[in-house]
Amino acid sequence: MIGNENMQKGKIPLRVQETFAALKHYNYRLWFFGQVVSLMGTWMQSTAQGYLIYQLTQSTAYLGLVAFVGGVATWLFTLFGGVVADRIPRRNLMVITQTSMLVLAFILGGLTFTNLVKPWHVLILAFLLGVANAFDAPARVSFVMEMVPREEMTNAIALNSTMFNIATVVGPSVAGLTYAAFGPAWCFILNGISFIAVIVALLLMHIKVDVQPVRRSNALAEIGEGLRYVFTNRMVLILTCSVGLVAMFGFGLMNLLPAWATDVLHGNEVTNGLLVSARGFGALISALMLASMTRHRIRGKLWMVGFLIAPVAMFVFAWVRWLPLSLAILGVIGWGMMMMTNNSNALIQSDVPDNLRGRVMGVYALVFNGFIPIGALLAGGIAEKLGSPATVIICAAILFVFVVAIGIFLPEIRRQE
Repeated sequence: MIGNENMQKGKIPLRVQETFAALKHYNYRLWFFGQVVSLMGTWMQSTAQGYLIYQLTQSTAYLGLVAFVGGVATWLFTLFGGVVADRIPRRNLMVITQTSMLVLAFILGGLTFTNLVKPWHVLILAFLLGVANAFDAPARVSFVMEMVPREEMTNAIALNSTMFNIATVVGPSVAGLTYAAFGPAWCFILNGISFIAVIVALLLMHIKVDVQPVRRSNALAEIGEGLRYVFTNRMVLILTCSVGLVAMFGFGLMNLLPAWATDVLHGNEVTNGLLVSARGFGALISALMLASMTRHRIRGKLWMVGFLIAPVAMFVFAWVRWLPLSLAILGVIGWGMMMMTNNSNALIQSDVPDNLRGRVMGVYALVFNGFIPIGALLAGGIAEKLGSPATVIICAAILFVFVVAIGIFLPEIRRQE
């Protein structure tokens, strides 16, 4: 009876409504469901590509190298991508970048279907995909403000991570099964097809196009303006640097999972897919929790909790050799890293002025997307010399020391709302 009374009073639906508040907006609904489909394909390709490279080369260093070449493109072009995102309609920019990614996926699928694929093919295509991502990321991260009102921005950012991690849970698992049953080529082709969903969603949106003022300064001057804002705003700088560190020593480490599945857990491509999905499942829970807690002004505290939990769980993960427990701990790692990065994103976007949003979020995207491949390259090289478990322990120790230092010397971050 009590449950029925609560249902009648709207208490349970209200909680659900708060969690998914951004979905009441037409444009955001199109974005959410289009991205879920597209990101599932992206994770299918990423998972299959990592395992394919490891089969072709038997090298953890090469796993890091593939991620690194994509990162080179990120470092070269993301800041310019932020300028472009402030100059032209972001929807138009994303239609171009998403179409480019579609073409690249089909090329990789074709090379794999015909048994012509070589490691250097994957390197070149990874670089070109990095170029597309460099222009896509600033527009994509800042596009949220064009789909929802400012008061629901944090909820929309959390739901962005929710759709990303739904794809992280489903995509790698499907990739592992598809790889085992039909080979990697179908993973790449299905990824190409999946981009159609988000392209159609973007074209169907009702977006008000603001007339951009004539820019009299050059692109480098505008990049400098965005960088000055980041470096002179203490909190934005702290959050951005922290995201870079987690990207390098947390997310970058995830590129070792194909080797971990094979060499540490003595599994196969299905094991690899399960490991990636487990991290994504934890991150999904984290994103849903954050979406449901947007009324509670405790983002700084959640940031600190997530940042502390991730390295502790990483240290435990390094010693585990039983697959079910490994999956559970990877879920905890994913929860912690996503709680930290989601709150960083929301806190930065709450502070940045609209006329600088594309460029500031371009810096954020550069740091996040750029440090992941650097971390992957470092992790791959260290793992080649010391082994994957020792590499995880080293990365966990670095993150733990950093977050403890933040807690001691910069306590104001915990007070952020």
